[in-house]
Amino acid sequence: MHFLKGSQQVIIQGDELQGWEEQADKVRRQMSELFDAQNLSFLFGSGCSSMWKNGEEHGIPTMGPLAGEFKSWFEGMPNPSATVTPQQKSQLLDQVGIDLSAGEYSNNLERLMDVLLNAERFCTASTNTELSGSVPLIQEVIAGVKKYVLRKCTTGKFETDSTVVDLYRQFYQSVGTRSRGLRPPWVFTTNYDLFNERALDRNAIPYSNGFTGTVERFFNPSVYRLALAEQLDISSKRWSAVDGFIHLCKLHGSVNWVENEDTGLFPITEKHAPNADDDRVMIYPTPAKQNASFGSPYADMFREFQRQVVQDQSVLVTMGYSFGDEHVNNIIFQGLTIPGFKLVIFLDPESVDANETTKKLKALGDPRIWFLWGEGASQAERAHYFSNIVADLLPTNDEDIVTSSIEDAMKALMSKTVGTPDAE
Repeated sequence: MHFLKGSQQVIIQGDELQGWEEQADKVRRQMSELFDAQNLSFLFGSGCSSMWKNGEEHGIPTMGPLAGEFKSWFEGMPNPSATVTPQQKSQLLDQVGIDLSAGEYSNNLERLMDVLLNAERFCTASTNTELSGSVPLIQEVIAGVKKYVLRKCTTGKFETDSTVVDLYRQFYQSVGTRSRGLRPPWVFTTNYDLFNERALDRNAIPYSNGFTGTVERFFNPSVYRLALAEQLDISSKRWSAVDGFIHLCKLHGSVNWVENEDTGLFPITEKHAPNADDDRVMIYPTPAKQNASFGSPYADMFREFQRQVVQDQSVLVTMGYSFGDEHVNNIIFQGLTIPGFKLVIFLDPESVDANETTKKLKALGDPRIWFLWGEGASQAERAHYFSNIVADLLPTNDEDIVTSSIEDAMKALMSKTVGTPDAE
């Protein structure tokens, strides 16, 4: 494993004096210190929701494989499940000049959606009848891409396999090791899935996600300014903020967010379960949105991200994020203008010098920027895998072991109860 602080090598790949356990312990102790930062934030990318196990994807594919499957629909093989047809691809190329199978989109659906949304805006405003007449076609393709992403985020092995949710649960248990009295940590994510929400619910962790209400939940960013408190002494009206509270902020939308113009002041609602057939679902692989590229709720979410990052003594830990979103990257660079800001990057070894953004960050030689990459606990794993991070590189405490033991005991008890016939 490599552990780099600016230009200082804390751990060097291939150091025979340190095995994986020693290296992991060194990282874990350093991360434990960061966890006690007053302003702690995490940024999850698509890599956190992907989990390959025994040659199968148990989570949701990252953006590269998603784009690769999307492109394969136009390579001559019939696919009845395709949400964008070869005919639509051909028409789009003829009418607007956008090639859905172009190389620049082969690993990046975000880039494709950005182009399509901009094309929709341009053609809508155009006085050219041919261009304005292509708007319905562009909208059909946009809807097809959205439906494809929504399908991938709601159906898969993870419907019955809890492996990925359990990893998220373990992450939140680790966050619970923070000292009492610190400000609630923030979790920012560019993912649309519900792994975070399910993990928080199953761990019984209170959290705020920007929505208020119970039966009808509406987006209202002001709830991020509220705190959850418990009354310590009824007679003296003493209150204390509840420890373990989490702020969750989904920068690119969610599979259970729906546009509803009939709800008045707050036109974004949150459903209890995603609906794959609802074309109002707010998932966009880019923050651009029709004629308001920074409209609500995206502008509000990015504002919260910026507010948290630029605070003094702030720490941001990125996991599964490939630095492919310029809006996010710009805010991270703003954070680096604050002397007390620290940035921790778990990254793919292949992108260390290949990714232009991480290459620039590494070239700074800034000791406030930490890089971690390399081999994991086994040759088949890598240090930046979410499973390795939560299992070996984040701080833990005895309560995690107790919680796990209780769950195992409950499962064993339930299995015996289910298998035991009713007593007569």
